[in-house]
Amino acid sequence: MSTTFEGHMTDLPPELLPGTRRALLHRVAVTQAEGRAPAVVAGVVRDGQPVWSGARSMIDGHAPTPDVQFRIGSLTKTFVAVLVLRLRDEGLLDLADPLSRHLPGTAADDATVAQLLSHSSGLAAETPGPWWERTEGSLRPGLADLLEAERPLKHPAGRLLHYSNPGYALLGALVEKLRGEPWGEALRREVLAPLGMDRTTLLPEHPHAGGFAVHPWADVMRPEPLTDTGLMGPAGQLWSTGTDLARWAAFLTSGDDKVLSTGTLAEMRRPVVAPLDDAWTTTFGLGLQLLRHEGRLLYGHSGSMPGFTAGLWVSAADGLAAYALANATSGANTPLLAAQLIALTAEQEPRLPEPWRPLPEVDQELLALTGPWYWGAAPNVLRLRPGGVLELTQLAGGTRGSRFRPEPDGTWTGLDNYYAGETLRVVRGSDGTVSHLDIGSFVYTREPYAPADAVPGGVEPEGWQAM
Repeated sequence: MSTTFEGHMTDLPPELLPGTRRALLHRVAVTQAEGRAPAVVAGVVRDGQPVWSGARSMIDGHAPTPDVQFRIGSLTKTFVAVLVLRLRDEGLLDLADPLSRHLPGTAADDATVAQLLSHSSGLAAETPGPWWERTEGSLRPGLADLLEAERPLKHPAGRLLHYSNPGYALLGALVEKLRGEPWGEALRREVLAPLGMDRTTLLPEHPHAGGFAVHPWADVMRPEPLTDTGLMGPAGQLWSTGTDLARWAAFLTSGDDKVLSTGTLAEMRRPVVAPLDDAWTTTFGLGLQLLRHEGRLLYGHSGSMPGFTAGLWVSAADGLAAYALANATSGANTPLLAAQLIALTAEQEPRLPEPWRPLPEVDQELLALTGPWYWGAAPNVLRLRPGGVLELTQLAGGTRGSRFRPEPDGTWTGLDNYYAGETLRVVRGSDGTVSHLDIGSFVYTREPYAPADAVPGGVEPEGWQAM
């Protein structure tokens, strides 16, 4: 069958509409003015492509370009997490491994790799001694200097979300141990170079912004120290630019097989521990922070170091991502700004759904499986999706609907919800016709409770009766 159409392209333009751009710049300007930041740089990425960037500064007629470096603070942790997940995907570690299996002799020997990634190890939030963010790393020359010797654990491991900067320093040390090179070198070789992020560095490179503290009660400011935090670097050392962060946002949106698969990225953004608040506004996955903002679920990370704040979020549902950077210690809420830029763009230019297209080919046996199926008396419908995927939906609502991926042995594996990881089998009778579906021992039949011999426990022989 061949069909041709005449017409013109109706996709969204590569750049945002003028009204959208004005609204985004206004939001950046408000953040810079009300947050009293020397400069704010921000940008929006749509479907993996940068579509807008803007900046405001305290100097009339001048604002930083997307090529100027800012310190990104704890956004560094997302890069470290990708390095760790690469090690897992290569089979060099398991997320359930205790740290001592690979890096013995620290105060976190019993913490698992997954707990360190998700801030659920129970480790202290900060290092002992002077504030690590404003002091040189030479004050903490060894891993033993990163945690208190007497009480490194503040909570039982795995029970509670408790943010730990030293935990990520230990993850950086883990990368160094298994790679046999400094974590920054591994990052450059394995992640930054393949993604073209040549302006993301451990130490600032020209041109870069200076970091400032602004007086809380007067419009005056002073410079903050630009420290090399040494072993604590994996917790917040990196410098980056708007251009590079747009590339990082695109990667976090759809992955890149040169660095990490889309499946592993999806694993990183699943919640690992219970959130701290009943409203479920924020929690953590494996190195990625999850945030609810204006009805959207975002993932990414916030960041701060003396003189700088940063935020980068992705909304998978909208195909949008945004970053925001400022060179002030406090005041300019760049994580909130990045979330607001996503909301503004989505409201002004909502994502167009993909056009419906018929399947390029169809397996008639799979097609014959579609339609109504019953679990007991509960009605469900099975649909055929591209790639031989089967989608089971409960018609009366519920949580047991799932998509199933085909396997080489003729079965399917559940991808989500109740049946995630479970096996769907098509069971045939002696004559070769389909009798029922078996999903992890749950039987789905073409009629409610029929055929009787397929239903566990059997059914009353009298059949359906009026009462």
